[in-house]
Amino acid sequence: MELGYWALRGLGEPSRLLLRYKGVEWKDATIPLTEEGAGKWFGETKESLGLDFPNLPYLFDGDVKLTESLAIMRYLGRKFDMMPDDVAKGDMVELVIHSQRMDLNKICYSPDFENLKEGFITKLRVFLKRFASFIVKPFIFGSKVTYVDILAYEYLDQIRALTPESFTGEVSEYLQRVADLPNIAEWLKSEECTNKTYTINSPMAPGWPGFPNKA
Repeated sequence: MELGYWALRGLGEPSRLLLRYKGVEWKDATIPLTEEGAGKWFGETKESLGLDFPNLPYLFDGDVKLTESLAIMRYLGRKFDMMPDDVAKGDMVELVIHSQRMDLNKICYSPDFENLKEGFITKLRVFLKRFASFIVKPFIFGSKVTYVDILAYEYLDQIRALTPESFTGEVSEYLQRVADLPNIAEWLKSEECTNKTYTINSPMAPGWPGFPNKA
């Protein structure tokens, strides 16, 4: 199995984290955020992989070749028996979580970031209150860890880096329960953990790249 994405967290990190959680063998085909790395991807690799809709992230699993971050997460959820029992509710939560991440994208890649940040945080806190009341416990849909939990953890952890004071109580406790899962806990504590070196967005994002906390 091979997963390709830029050397940042962004939209590819949930799939990386799910594969690490499952402890399976896979190739992390990271594309450097350099002029050479980008030039090779756009100039050579992108159109040579046999992808129907070439993009990043991409996933190879045998004869399966996929792009689009949510399609990859759903595929991995089915492959590893990590689908919610209530598929309709799973689809709903997946998309509302993804919407929060895309809202973060909108402000982080805007030169008007400082003026947009307050409105983003206000809207986020409304969502977090609703999300807290939705969680069944210990995970979103009960005792089963689903791919939606991995998606929610990673995207909300990225957002938490921007506004840590917004994450308290039930939501903070939920994120900790996911962080304490086997393999995830070990990864987050390891020296190899790329959260310590990768930005959340592109380092060239005009608003907020999300450089890792070096403390």
